Amino acid sequence: MSFVHLHNHTHYSLLDGLTKIDEMVNYAKEQGSPAVAITDHGSMYGVIEFYQKAKKAGIKPIIGVETYLAPGSRFDKNTKEDSRSYHLVLLAKNQTGYKNLIKLVSAAHLEGFYYKPRIDYELLSRYAKGLIGSSACIAGEVPSLILEGKKKEATEKAALYNEILGKGNFFLEIMPNSLPEQTVANTALIEMSRSIGIPLIATNDAHYLRAEDADWHEVLLCVQTNNTIDDPNRYKFGCKDFYLRSPEEMWNLLESEVPEALNNTLEIQE
Repeated sequence: MSFVHLHNHTHYSLLDGLTKIDEMVNYAKEQGSPAVAITDHGSMYGVIEFYQKAKKAGIKPIIGVETYLAPGSRFDKNTKEDSRSYHLVLLAKNQTGYKNLIKLVSAAHLEGFYYKPRIDYELLSRYAKGLIGSSACIAGEVPSLILEGKKKEATEKAALYNEILGKGNFFLEIMPNSLPEQTVANTALIEMSRSIGIPLIATNDAHYLRAEDADWHEVLLCVQTNNTIDDPNRYKFGCKDFYLRSPEEMWNLLESEVPEALNNTLEIQE
């Protein structure tokens, strides 16, 4: 059983990712994965270190970013609504895509920064060549609309991303975690994939290396949010599943329903 993790946060997702690059690369090699991706939040700080260490380990490095997408224009910076942003995973499939990722991330910081470094549809359309995208976690635009009960709008947005990135370059992302909202999103995304023909990929949105690291990750989130671990109202992820699951775990969890979502990770790494 082979599988490639395509949605992973390292410690370069500042105060949000716990996994060190060495750990992630060594884990992928130990598990027999042919490749692994880096998709830190809104930044590419870790890309060079990741690329060099993955190549040295004999693992294919897939360079990506989990971008923040503005609900309107990236230049809108006046209201509470403007401070919202959706997650969107982007992976470079070639040198052109890598250069376009750099342009997107740079413009997000220089032009779109409002609480987060944000891109928008216009910027994405301008620099879409050479990129593969996925709908991300439940903070992505398509899953968010699903959870708001707006399935028609969610389908329209998925079709828009598919049009911007080009057919075959956009995927609907499902995750086998135990969040009730994720289960709702997964069900709708699988239905959407089968109705409009946008393929699925499986990820685990890894923020730490092993399941037992979840408690340490919660401490990190407390540092980020200026909170304490004994505060019942503190920000937390809601479950302890955001680690680098083994390929066997991923297949055991998803093979019976959506084997294509697992196989598509291998297609992408090719």
